[in-house]
Amino acid sequence: MYVAQFNISIERESLDHPRMKDFVERLEPVNAEADVWDGFVWRLHDDTGNATDIRAFDDQRIIFNLSVWKSVETLKNFVYQSSHRAMLKRRLDWFERIVEPSYVLWWVDESERPSVEEAKSRLKQLQEHGPSSSVFTFDTVPVPDSSDA
Repeated sequence: MYVAQFNISIERESLDHPRMKDFVERLEPVNAEADVWDGFVWRLHDDTGNATDIRAFDDQRIIFNLSVWKSVETLKNFVYQSSHRAMLKRRLDWFERIVEPSYVLWWVDESERPSVEEAKSRLKQLQEHGPSSSVFTFDTVPVPDSSDA
């Protein structure tokens, strides 16, 4: 079993606004680092190499990331031990505070590449019902079961 992750952010300004310049400039290097990180499998992106132009919510300020990793541990290592960590520290410079869960993890088969619609559904499930064996966070990881994917 692999783990899928989906996270959302709500832009304070459009990506072409000067306030967002540092975020936009750091995005490509962080994505490139993720692509070669131990345990990385796949991430949704367009022809530019990122997903910021893919809009999947009624609120056009919402951007997201959807990826698959070999384990929760390898994903967590990337999130907190790579250059991504510096971006996390500055997220409130660029994005609104979200009080409900803004990311979700779930188990997937090794060959699975989840759709945006599935990811949105998983996040909604976590937001409405809390963590379970089918949707979770870094703090609530269940033991994988082959029936969870």
